[in-house]
Amino acid sequence: MSDDVPVTDKRHPARVIEEMVENALRLAETWPVWDGEPIRRDDRVYTPHKAIRRIADHLVDHLAEFEARLAGRPPLPDHWHASAITTAADLAPFTDEDLAEARSRLTRLAQIWSVRLCAVDDERLDRPEGEAWTLRQVAFHLGGSVYYADAVGDLSRPSTAIGTPARH
Repeated sequence: MSDDVPVTDKRHPARVIEEMVENALRLAETWPVWDGEPIRRDDRVYTPHKAIRRIADHLVDHLAEFEARLAGRPPLPDHWHASAITTAADLAPFTDEDLAEARSRLTRLAQIWSVRLCAVDDERLDRPEGEAWTLRQVAFHLGGSVYYADAVGDLSRPSTAIGTPARH
């Protein structure tokens, strides 16, 4: 795990993930107008498809970790290429159909997380396990996945992607 321990607050961790997905999908509603030019953010490039892929992969990756830990088994190692790569599929136009697919995929993943998190009591969510983040911290870490959607930004307005120059 990273040295950047996620900060938690009074929100239920299920709500944190639900809010992240809601915010990402709100931005994604503006992406069918994307001009096909990858957007630079920090030392990476992002596209609408890459943002959706990264959010979904992040939710799946940590869900596997969460379930393994609850079952008392070691999580599988992470072999994702994450945002270090941009695939040919990431460069495809982002259509209304892609938005509908993203909405279905991400809302279902958020629901799985919500159901699971609501079934785990606070003691278990906050139980330390060696050097690993607590399960609550993992959920709050996932709230930061909106970063990928923020990297693309709201394309209904001239360049609102964080850290990118205005595009016309």
